[in-house]
This record gives sequence, structure tokens and C-alpha cells, in this order.
Amino acid sequence: MSRVIVKLGGSLQSVGPANVEFEVEAANIHQLLQGLGKRYPELRSVLDQGVAVSIDGQIYNGARFQTIAEGAEVFLLPRLVGG
Repeated sequence: MSRVIVKLGGSLQSVGPANVEFEVEAANIHQLLQGLGKRYPELRSVLDQGVAVSIDGQIYNGARFQTIAEGAEVFLLPRLVGG
């Protein structure tokens, strides 16, 4: 597992807790979201609403088992909808 620094992006910065940068150990998006919810309970409401995850500029919406490399730039964004 990699240590991942996660930042809240977009409108999540104003919805989430005062801290907009979090550290968690995760090998993929599923582990990242689970770890964030356990380690930072104040983020659970944001995570329960659904989020998109940006890894090194590539947005993943629903790809829970996408791997996350050590040192990747990771942002949580409001879930993307539409067509």
C-alpha cells in the first residue's frame, strides 16, 4: 500500500471540514475512500454523497479498483454527472 496525500477540490473545499488535505494508505480508489471515511469521520457525509477521484489529472468516476501509484497527485471532486 502507498501513502497517499488527498486534496479536496472544487466545491468540496467549502462543504468538507476545514482541512482540505488528508493522508491515507491505499493501493486503489476503494481503499482510499474506505480509509478516509475511517480515519476522518468528518468526511463521511461528503463521501456518502459520492465523489469523483482525480489521479494525476485523470478523473475516475466509479472506478473503485483503479490503482494509485506512490506519489500520485490525488483530488476528490464533486461527482460528475451528465452526458
